[in-house]
Amino acid sequence: MKLIPTPSNPNAVMLEAQEVKETCAPEWNESPARERMLPRLRLLFGMRRFLGRCAVVGFLVATLIAFLIPSEYESTARLMPPDSPQSGGMALMAMLGSGQNGASGLGSLAGDLLGAKTTGAMFIAVMHSRTAQDQIIQRFDLKKVYWTRLEQSARKRLERNTDISEERKSGVITLRVTDHDPKRAAAMAGAYIDELDMLTAKLNTSAAHRERVFLEDRLNKINVELESAEKDFSQFASKNAAIDISAQGKAMLEGAASLQGQLIAAESQLEGLRQIYSDNNVRVRSTQARIAELRNQLQKLGGTSVGNAAPASGQSAPDNAYPTLRQLPLLGVPYADKFRQLKVDEAVYETLTKQFELAKVQEAKEIPSVKVLDQPEVPERKSFPPRALITFLGTACSVLLGAAWVFGTARWRQIDPQDPGMKFAQEVFGTVRAVMPWASANGSNGHAGANGNAGANGNAGGRQDDERSKATSA
Repeated sequence: MKLIPTPSNPNAVMLEAQEVKETCAPEWNESPARERMLPRLRLLFGMRRFLGRCAVVGFLVATLIAFLIPSEYESTARLMPPDSPQSGGMALMAMLGSGQNGASGLGSLAGDLLGAKTTGAMFIAVMHSRTAQDQIIQRFDLKKVYWTRLEQSARKRLERNTDISEERKSGVITLRVTDHDPKRAAAMAGAYIDELDMLTAKLNTSAAHRERVFLEDRLNKINVELESAEKDFSQFASKNAAIDISAQGKAMLEGAASLQGQLIAAESQLEGLRQIYSDNNVRVRSTQARIAELRNQLQKLGGTSVGNAAPASGQSAPDNAYPTLRQLPLLGVPYADKFRQLKVDEAVYETLTKQFELAKVQEAKEIPSVKVLDQPEVPERKSFPPRALITFLGTACSVLLGAAWVFGTARWRQIDPQDPGMKFAQEVFGTVRAVMPWASANGSNGHAGANGNAGANGNAGGRQDDERSKATSA
């Protein structure tokens, strides 16, 4: 039997132990964990005002920090996977990738093991290149925006603010650019796309590109050679009156034969007139004059005119508008050489021009085109910082720190002043106060007094608990 005070009977009445267990001892009092938790909850409830002040201070500080952090805006653009011609190995991996039940993973694994180059990865590498970054830094004056004087520091900052990724299944490339200015973030994302388009066209290394470059270089050289051949041929033809050697020779032979026939007819007519008339007759003299003119024309055609020296090789007589029959063979060889060179250059130029146009068309087909799925837009909402989360976490952390301070202070007051650890801690605190002259002496004394009073109260409470337990057992 025990003396147990109950709410119905304030005086200590005698009740059996079994009845006490059934009426006054609930189940949760028998759990040791809950028995240890209840004093802590009471301690926190007793320090609720202190914890409330900690929560208010934490809320204010976290809110201030959240609003002091500069806002960042993220602009996003998405690019379609480029269409590129596939070789046999790439086609095989594409077939593997188009299958089902894990075949896509097999195709991607084969591509990784074989080191196959994909155009999407090339696009990402081009946008991450130093050339593209330098162009964007100069275009938007990012060294001034990022408060740096070094180009390398600006590149690193731009690299941190740029995120480029490729979806493995669809191949869509996602470009994200972060900046404090929403309009500048969208403009920088568009600049990345422009630089990608320009660099892929400039640095194209396909077979069609190499062929087009070779044909363009060769076409320029042939154009110069053709102009030189045309000029040389025209000067030779103008100097020697050689329009067409073969046609001129044929015409001159026909003319000489006609003159020779007229000369024979005139000489026959002159012999007949001499038998009838004397040499002083007008008809005889006119026929003689005609014969002399015909012979003179024949001599001019043949290049053996009386009183004129033989012309030099390759040059027409000064009194002839066209080269003579004797000069034609000499002019034929250089004329044929120059004419042949001109025709060869013309044929090569025409052939290269056709191939050059075809190569340009093929190069345009093989250049990976940048197709934008989603254009970069000016972001309407910030992406960082999450002010609500920062405020909540700051408030929660301040409450947790306040609770830790309450538990630590309570534990400190429960330690025996004669404990060696207590003494060592007091020595350390005293040394720290001696080193720091700005420490408050009143605050330290008050703290010590509070600790002393708390210790005394704790000891008194402990003695009262001992006496109550002894009386109960008696």
